[in-house]
Amino acid sequence: ISAIPLPLLSFGALPCDMRQRRLSNESSRGDFFLVGFSDWPQLEPVLFGIVLTSYLLTMLGNTAIIVVSRLDPRLHTPMYYFLGHLSFLDLCYATSITPGLLANLRGQAQTIGHLGCMVQLCVSLALGCTECFLLAVMAYDRYAAVCRPLRYAALVPPALCRALAAVSWLGGAFSSLVQAGLVGALPLCGLRRLDHFLCEMPALLRLTCERNPGGTEAKMFVTRVLVLLVPVSLILVSYGHIARTVLRMRSAGGRRKAAGTCGCHLTAVTLFYGSAISVYLQPVHRYSQGRGKFVTLFYTVVTPTLNPLIYSLRNQDVKRALGRLLKGQEARGL
Repeated sequence: ISAIPLPLLSFGALPCDMRQRRLSNESSRGDFFLVGFSDWPQLEPVLFGIVLTSYLLTMLGNTAIIVVSRLDPRLHTPMYYFLGHLSFLDLCYATSITPGLLANLRGQAQTIGHLGCMVQLCVSLALGCTECFLLAVMAYDRYAAVCRPLRYAALVPPALCRALAAVSWLGGAFSSLVQAGLVGALPLCGLRRLDHFLCEMPALLRLTCERNPGGTEAKMFVTRVLVLLVPVSLILVSYGHIARTVLRMRSAGGRRKAAGTCGCHLTAVTLFYGSAISVYLQPVHRYSQGRGKFVTLFYTVVTPTLNPLIYSLRNQDVKRALGRLLKGQEARGL
């Protein structure tokens, strides 16, 4: 859900009194003004080029993985089933945020109504929480493939794959509704000048009238701990078993295969969880809005771009499938 651009004038170009008047009008209507990266006007053209390029690569790379994993029968396995969900999730994540961010980086002042802000918060939280759960599910799949290869088909049957994917999406939606409901119930005061490029929870909490509003912040922190640290713990347990199994392997070829199987997923986990934890698992009074914007930019724009590159460049199965698909297209063209 992208913010609504005001196409006529850049907010930064307005005189101070007009700027304050506009903020006052927006505040009275319940609108939020998204500051974006206007604090660094010389950086906006560079960021615009980076974000636009990342978005195009995200659309191309993730769409290619979804198409290849559906068309190539050799990739009809649990690993690529979950990878297809991850790619679709990244497409949704990037599309829900990037168009509004690009408009903001063009120098257009942006406002978003209270309802639109809550919807944007809900969508971004739902997609982010779903990715947390989905990455943990993918770690279980890698554990079954490396540590229990003879029982892999029994441990990860198609019905269980569908159920785990559904639980990831439903769990993300439920946790999002809980957190967004807690944020929406908080009283906001003063000018609704949101020092961010989207309605993100830590930035919204900085606008609350009370520093400790009835323990609501503590409840949200517990929710974020459950959403982030519980999946991370499951991932660490899975990779602890995988590491022990790999160290016991006598074949160098087997170790290389296991490393190739798990390396892509582990890289994606590190990129996503590292940035998300640095933003969400800290007290509101210690949240740096300038730093938070750049970290959010990384895991909402850059990470969805890197995921298909990681899985295609380091995964021989995907590269071979892409090669077969391209050769088949060339043959049909001839």
